Amino acid sequence: MTLFAEQGVKATTIRGIAEAARVSPGLVQHHFGTKEALRLACDEYVLSYVREQVNAGITDRNLEKPEFIESVHRTAPPLMKYLGRALVEGSPATAAMFDELVSVTEEHLANEDQHSEADHRARATVLTAMKLGITVLHEHVSRALGADLYAPQGALRVGKAQLDLIRPEFLGRELFEQARTGLEKFEGQQSTTTG
Repeated sequence: MTLFAEQGVKATTIRGIAEAARVSPGLVQHHFGTKEALRLACDEYVLSYVREQVNAGITDRNLEKPEFIESVHRTAPPLMKYLGRALVEGSPATAAMFDELVSVTEEHLANEDQHSEADHRARATVLTAMKLGITVLHEHVSRALGADLYAPQGALRVGKAQLDLIRPEFLGRELFEQARTGLEKFEGQQSTTTG
């Protein structure tokens, strides 16, 4: 995933993957067959990770728990860098991932706003594109912030800015407050560990 994220699929070779994994090229081909099959396995792994985090954060209501936020900040960066590159390069799996994220977001928005005539599909599509745009543009976002988007301080700034820009009613007040509380608790923990 790291090589695909850094170099892109076309520039990444089976030999380079094998060297990074410290195995023979034949072993990589034995397990995955082709570079495209390996890419598909990476896409599926990232999609599985995103599903798990959405379920744990939103469905299971863990957004206000700093340990959940810390876990995401620790585990997500290499996957999100891969996802950003994959979204730009395009693949059937990343298209399916985008569509699934839109559907999950649409379902949540519809549940929070059952009596509205709002176009939940359009709102979910735009919100998903906006959030994934940060992932695709992570290098530019990091440079403009003066902090790595995937380091705790950069991620905190981005998370807080997102909440500042989105009306609480849009996400649902309860979910919005959980996210705000979680970020504040995580920020407090970061202050005590770095200060």
